[in-house]
Amino acid sequence: MVVDQELTDEEVDRIFRALADSTRRDIVRRTLAAPASVSALAHHYDMSFAAVQKHVAVLEEVGLVTKQPRGRERHVHGNADPIARAQELLDHYEAIWRSRVEQLDALLSETE
Repeated sequence: MVVDQELTDEEVDRIFRALADSTRRDIVRRTLAAPASVSALAHHYDMSFAAVQKHVAVLEEVGLVTKQPRGRERHVHGNADPIARAQELLDHYEAIWRSRVEQLDALLSETE
């Protein structure tokens, strides 16, 4: 997947802040596998429906999930695009790290 748009520092912060919570990561995982109503999601956690709604709202703010009305319920759908965009950033950092390790390996080879 090629992503044309770079994330701003604020977007990166918001995505990682949203994913820093284990409940929110689990909600993303579940809704990427299959859409679910907020009430169905709430059954998986030892917290109130309102608390689960707040977690979903945080995820929705950063685009990790979307809610679509279906009758009287709202179904939550996972969105992997922000994760892919954040992964591109992490891949960039990994490339920098690997380059430095290669430089260190080269330096150590020279001294042997």
